[in-house]
Amino acid sequence: MRRWIWGLGVVAVVGLGVAIYMLKPVTGPERDLTLVGDATRGAYLIRLGGCIACHTDTSSGAGILAGGPGGPGLTSPFGTFFAPNITSHPTAGIGNWTLAQFSKAMSDGEGPQGHLYPSFPYENYTLMSDQEIADLYAALKEVPADPTPSKAHQISFPFNIRLALAGWKNLFFKPERYVADASQSDEWNRGRYLVFGPAHCVACHSPRNLLGAIEGGKELAGNPGGGVGGKAPSLLAADLSSEGYGAASLAQALSDGFTPNFDVLGGAMGEVITEGTSQWTAEDRAAVAAYLMAGQ
Repeated sequence: MRRWIWGLGVVAVVGLGVAIYMLKPVTGPERDLTLVGDATRGAYLIRLGGCIACHTDTSSGAGILAGGPGGPGLTSPFGTFFAPNITSHPTAGIGNWTLAQFSKAMSDGEGPQGHLYPSFPYENYTLMSDQEIADLYAALKEVPADPTPSKAHQISFPFNIRLALAGWKNLFFKPERYVADASQSDEWNRGRYLVFGPAHCVACHSPRNLLGAIEGGKELAGNPGGGVGGKAPSLLAADLSSEGYGAASLAQALSDGFTPNFDVLGGAMGEVITEGTSQWTAEDRAAVAAYLMAGQ
């Protein structure tokens, strides 16, 4: 009996230790929040980060970045996620957020309401520089306020418990800033930064495990099974080449949506092109294409 009680006690202590560990805060390098943001640069970051494609539902008549009250949402095995209102409205949007709160959401995946679901790609935005965070915040502050209420996520138990996301973060999330590879060109580094950072190509074009995290070692290998971001093809160089892409044609497809086989990229990717990549600079489209075609 004593051995049984002792064993039960050990299990309880170990379990408590694991629980405490899994609930510990996950934070990255401290950001410089004294920087003055530039709204013009921030407006470009809105396009670079795909904010409009996700946070604007034209079918509902809501304003730009006012969320997706009438849209289909992002479906996943855990439920359906709806992009919230991120206009400057003080209550319906993020108009009352401080730069510190905005930075916390972008960098550590934690908003005023608690942990954020990784359907919001903070895993990628965390790589952005301190100045970019300040610039993006300044731009969003200038977005016209829209009172459209955000639509609640449709998530079943136990995935609707935000506290459990602390455990997910401890397992799969590492907040950090992008570090350039000195052995590679500036164009290669810019392309990699965009793919893994603000453009978050890797978030949609990678397979995910049972807990919704990207499978290690399979980044950009495609997401044929669907999930957050839906189904997406491989962006590995060999697979792109087999579809007839080269660096120039891939950059062109990001501009006009036409594939080398004279098909048109539609659906979610079509929206990404219309509201995002087509409005990037030619240099950024070329950098992404060069990085992807160089092989990872």
